[in-house]
Amino acid sequence: MKTTQERPVALVTGARRGIGRGICLELAKAGFNLVMNDIVHDAAMTDALEEAAEHGARVQPFIGDITDSQVRHALADLAWTHFGTLNCLVNNAGISVKKRGDILDVTEASYDQLLDTNLKSMFFLTQAVASRMLADPPPAFPRTIINISSANSIMASQNRAEYCISKAGISMATKLYALRLAPVGINVYEIRPGVIESDMTRVARADYDKRIAEGLTPIPRIGLPRDVGQAIACLARGNAFPFSTGDAFHIDGGLHIHQL
Repeated sequence: MKTTQERPVALVTGARRGIGRGICLELAKAGFNLVMNDIVHDAAMTDALEEAAEHGARVQPFIGDITDSQVRHALADLAWTHFGTLNCLVNNAGISVKKRGDILDVTEASYDQLLDTNLKSMFFLTQAVASRMLADPPPAFPRTIINISSANSIMASQNRAEYCISKAGISMATKLYALRLAPVGINVYEIRPGVIESDMTRVARADYDKRIAEGLTPIPRIGLPRDVGQAIACLARGNAFPFSTGDAFHIDGGLHIHQL
């Protein structure tokens, strides 16, 4: 365990691909050491670990499914046992629906899986990490918790209802934790990505490309993982928005803007 904190420490779930990998890279560039969690240690995870390390980060992987309560507590403990503290939690891990379809055909199994993975796991991992943060002495660096939701937290997509509901829940959880933790100096934020290049959007990429070309987003391109990662790094440093908590930041090319 480190006794002197030379760099802030961030824990990122869903770290090996897509948005999670982009977040880890930008945090490493911003001077963070990292605990990187994902469900498997494959070639993508190895590449993500090496990429972060190339930018000076000390990196500790943790392989485990955060839908398991024991895994969540072990993950929360790891930052303290390996680095001695934790400054930033990024709740990024999430899944989409296996098959888009009519809301009248949503199954309880699909609903439970989406809510367990995207919302319940985020809520209770945050609870575990925040409790540990509260037991720490005054930190050398600011502390933040950043939750990745989606444009679908406010924009309804009938063909993936359970996904939308899980992301809307993250928005409320962000506000609730912001209220609880503001008095002890822990700011909580929500990031709402729009259409971002990832495995999750790949299945509908042709449709998204067409709709973007037709004006879906004012900024006429698909988002990149680094777009989200740069926003996370800005918030995680703790000095860009010190008088802000509970807020949602749209990283969506203007998708959320209502147009007449």
